[in-house]
Amino acid sequence: MSQTNIFKRAADYFHNLSRKVYDLAIELSGKPKAMYVLFIIAFLESSFFPIPPDIFLIPMVLATPKKAFKIALIATLASVLGGYLGYIIGFYLYDLVAHPILEFYDYLSQFETFKDHYNKWGAWIVFGAGTTPFPYKVITVASGAVNMDLLIFGIASFLSRGLRFFAISILLWKFGAPVKKIIEKHFGLLATLFFILLVASFMLLKLF
Repeated sequence: MSQTNIFKRAADYFHNLSRKVYDLAIELSGKPKAMYVLFIIAFLESSFFPIPPDIFLIPMVLATPKKAFKIALIATLASVLGGYLGYIIGFYLYDLVAHPILEFYDYLSQFETFKDHYNKWGAWIVFGAGTTPFPYKVITVASGAVNMDLLIFGIASFLSRGLRFFAISILLWKFGAPVKKIIEKHFGLLATLFFILLVASFMLLKLF
């Protein structure tokens, strides 16, 4: 199978998965368990889960704009706590768990060089990964593997994840109605663009 076909099948799968997650978030948005689902997704994404919590957070805020700040806070806290799980994996279970995670994201060959960067720029690396599409779980695991200061790690994680989730939630809270119409009308295109962005963020790992 050619790389083009593989990419297309992966994009189609991501589109279908995104559509299901979007519909689920809209359906659950008015129910108390929606917050628990968001918490679990944001928590797991920070250590090993590949799908970013934004896919669940965005439709939740669009469906219940009055809860925008609560949704952002829950996503932030869950992501930071999940980040500590990633840190623990990197610190205590490097060979058993962290090594396969880094290998999955094709990061092993760059990891030794990355350690040197961490000694000088650790907090900024965590902050950058927390605010951008860069795979945050790789950074949390790497932080534990290089024994980054826990307090600095926690502060950088909280500020970056909070900035990301609150910025998204505030924008949707203010411009929610037209944004929702755009998403519903062009969901396929937006899902494809999001998938390309996600793949590009993984490819950036090879440039570190």
